[in-house]
Amino acid sequence: MAPKGKVYRGSVKDFPGFDASQDAEALYNAMKGFGSDKEAILDLITSRSNKQRVEICQAYKSLYGKDLIADLKYELTGKFERLIVSLMRPPAYSDAKEIKDAIAGIGTDEKCLIEILASRTNQEIHNLVAAYKDAYERDLEADVVGDTSGHFKKMLVVLLQGTREEDDVVSEDLVEQDAKDLLEAGELKWGTDEAQFIYILGRRSKQHLRLVFDEYLKISGKPIERSIRAELSGDFEKLMLAVVKCVRSTAEYFAERLYKAMKGLGTRDNTLIRIMVSRSEIDMLDIREVFRTKYDKSLYNMIKEDTSGEYKKALLKLCGGDDDAAGEFFPEAAQVAYRMWELSAVAKVELRGTVQPAGSFNDDGDAQVLRKAMKGLGTDEAAIIDVLTQRSNAQRQQILKAYKAHYGRDLMADLKSELSGSLAKLILGLMLTPAQYDAKQLRKAVEGAGTDESVLIEIMATRNNQEIAAINDAYQEAYHKRLEDDLSSDTSGHFKRILVSLALGNRDEGPENLTQAHEDAKVVAETLKLADVSSNDSSDSLETRFLSILCTRSYPHLRRVFQEFIKMTNHDVEHAIRKRMSGDVRDAFLAIVRSVKNKPAFFADKLYKSMKGAGTDERTLTRIMISRSEIDLLNIRGEFVDLFDKSLHHMIEKDTSGDYCKALLALCGGED
Repeated sequence: MAPKGKVYRGSVKDFPGFDASQDAEALYNAMKGFGSDKEAILDLITSRSNKQRVEICQAYKSLYGKDLIADLKYELTGKFERLIVSLMRPPAYSDAKEIKDAIAGIGTDEKCLIEILASRTNQEIHNLVAAYKDAYERDLEADVVGDTSGHFKKMLVVLLQGTREEDDVVSEDLVEQDAKDLLEAGELKWGTDEAQFIYILGRRSKQHLRLVFDEYLKISGKPIERSIRAELSGDFEKLMLAVVKCVRSTAEYFAERLYKAMKGLGTRDNTLIRIMVSRSEIDMLDIREVFRTKYDKSLYNMIKEDTSGEYKKALLKLCGGDDDAAGEFFPEAAQVAYRMWELSAVAKVELRGTVQPAGSFNDDGDAQVLRKAMKGLGTDEAAIIDVLTQRSNAQRQQILKAYKAHYGRDLMADLKSELSGSLAKLILGLMLTPAQYDAKQLRKAVEGAGTDESVLIEIMATRNNQEIAAINDAYQEAYHKRLEDDLSSDTSGHFKRILVSLALGNRDEGPENLTQAHEDAKVVAETLKLADVSSNDSSDSLETRFLSILCTRSYPHLRRVFQEFIKMTNHDVEHAIRKRMSGDVRDAFLAIVRSVKNKPAFFADKLYKSMKGAGTDERTLTRIMISRSEIDLLNIRGEFVDLFDKSLHHMIEKDTSGDYCKALLALCGGED
């Protein structure tokens, strides 16, 4: 069933000892008389391959002179009927039926068109076109052209030709040129040259395009997906993003589609059925593995929680197994992780904040505006927000001095008196220097009853040596105590050792050392109990070396260590830490690893979690918006859209209100 030279990755296989006539008789008996034996039907049909099901249909016709699909439609109902009937059709005819339904009647199911045409191989496209012609006596291209428009239509027509270059066609000379052409067609052009996107993404081989995407990241500092979101729109944008996702990993594309079909209220059953049927004999095992790694739960368990009855049983049979039972990392996921570390190492990303120094800055003029906004009855919050969110931190420090010189008053005290609640915390935070603000957040995290470990981890794991040194000085000046002493007295064990090590600000800033990286990877593997051979080091000695590696090696070096770790163990270090560690120690090491991999993505994830669900974690939201506004908030915005398919601006607008919302949106700096 698998192509020659390839390992079969479907979940449904040929049934051994198959007898088409015997199966036809069993199905006939299951549907004979009053009612039907649904359990027998689903057990039989989900355990036969599609080729075998087609033979059963033929045998059923020969034995009983009846159409098996028609009988199944009559006996079964609802989602279960749709699933079983879909399984009985050959793949090309199943795709043809899906597309016919997508474009029939009023309106078009663009998502269905996108999913099928963006993900199928050349041969699958050719089979689909022929099946559509045979089943409906119509030309598929003509029907698609008649039901769509614009650049979306043009790209669909290109995909319908099934003429993408095969994967062994990679032109190294063209890789750089294609990446440059895409950049010039979008980011560097006034307007967008959509034809260039269509030509390159619609015709080049997948392997070639993967190299083009890597090159694009190197020369533009951003992934191709982000440029597509910025330059294209509507269904055309969604189609091109689907093509890119399928080029990168078809299994990951379908894992994401399945997750979205089941998350939240309600289930998109048409999507769920279509994917489970169409991928059951192609790459369901790969999809399961990516799903388990990406969403920290198995596809099996999500189907189990989200569906019911015979429909659920049939879907679970197609799924083919529960990956939560094993709970281990998978070879394919390891390959994806290795690629991510490789991209992290080569990407030349320019970090950019959203708050820039104001042009024509006048500190005395700003001081007067602020005084007027707070003088007399009432407070002009809008004026305060407008001034302080549009000035750099250095300019705000000048305003503080100008206010004191002009009015003999403390601006911080006046702001504290006039503002309240979340807005007051945000504005007062903006008035502190970055080091003072971090020092204050750390002090709050350790003082009083209980410790806010998440704040300690976030700040200590993500700041560079210069920032750590400035925080130490600010902490000493403000609280007349050493930060290291407070961290030591308020935490314990390995967690304390991690924080104290990070507080020293002794991380190496040099390049990678390949020989050392291999040795470091061995220590990491041994500490996480993933090494084939164990060293003579004691457990305490290994843990000390592991801690030292993560807390003192340079970021470029750690990226190489984590790549070597995957080659050595077939595990990703992030996944291994999640599985083999717990509590604050696990969270601290994960924060370090995720910062090394992609710091803006780390903060994007924290911002999303601060606003998702009921209630808002305003402390985290405020802290990150202030601390990253002049460093990498623009990059964080880009990662936010990539990760969550919605903009940071939109989520803040939806999740906060009043002047606090206005101030946050001003810091956010724009809608993506």
